[in-house]
Amino acid sequence: MSTTSTASAAQVAGGKQSSAAAAAKQAARRRVASVWAGRIGIAVFVIGGWQAFTTWGIVDPFFFGQPSGIWKRLVDLFQHGTEFGSFYANIWTTIQEALIGFAVGAVAGVVFGVALGQSRYLSDVLGPYIKMVNAIPRIVLGSIFIVAFGIGVTPKILLAAVLVFFIVFFNAFQGVREVDRNILANARVLGASQLQIVRHVIVPSALTWIIASLHSAFGFAIVGALVGEVLGAQSGLGLVIKTAQNNFDPNGVFATMLVISVIVLGAEWLIAKLEHRLLSWRPPAPTEANSL
Repeated sequence: MSTTSTASAAQVAGGKQSSAAAAAKQAARRRVASVWAGRIGIAVFVIGGWQAFTTWGIVDPFFFGQPSGIWKRLVDLFQHGTEFGSFYANIWTTIQEALIGFAVGAVAGVVFGVALGQSRYLSDVLGPYIKMVNAIPRIVLGSIFIVAFGIGVTPKILLAAVLVFFIVFFNAFQGVREVDRNILANARVLGASQLQIVRHVIVPSALTWIIASLHSAFGFAIVGALVGEVLGAQSGLGLVIKTAQNNFDPNGVFATMLVISVIVLGAEWLIAKLEHRLLSWRPPAPTEANSL
């Protein structure tokens, strides 16, 4: 008799759990649908209003462009290219500069951030110089790089790397400083070497800070590449924007900006996937758990 009642209770509990899981999945689907509806609604409102205002003459399309004209200009760029070569080649030039600059800046930022975060002596010695370099306007650095290295891809890579470096460095530095001192003391008591502590304690603990910085860092890498191309280049999206500006072609400027936005959104999606993979060991926050 007791066995039968226990089995019945287990079945009831299992049914409740399955119904709760189904309700949670349905709520998550409703939330995703609501988010996408809001995104599409904002896009329709902005683009539709822009098109209407320029059509009615409230906004001058000569200065602010027009969505329909932007689309036509975008199609023309992909079909006929630019005076500096195909549009695909210009896109690849900017992506290449941004990717290399992003990789160099991110690696350097993590290395210096972890090193200075562990050593108060190094942070006290190098801290003022890092702050001084960070205070230099980036457009000035771009001009210096172009004077020193010409108008090839090197100045753009360096400028992108500098922009990425400081974002990643400060986050990595703060992430190392936030590591639990009790965990560090326990690792040393257990006989862990400094390299083992860095690999198994410090870097995993600071990884959340580092990954968070990468979300905005790639956008800054694109900005660095574009600024360098505007200052002086033989190809690239920055040069396309500069040429469109000089020709009073706002549709060309906005069309190129649209391509840049798509590139950045794609990179953000890839970084989010990387974050999910690298931080899969981390227990979800309450807000994350509720959205599952």
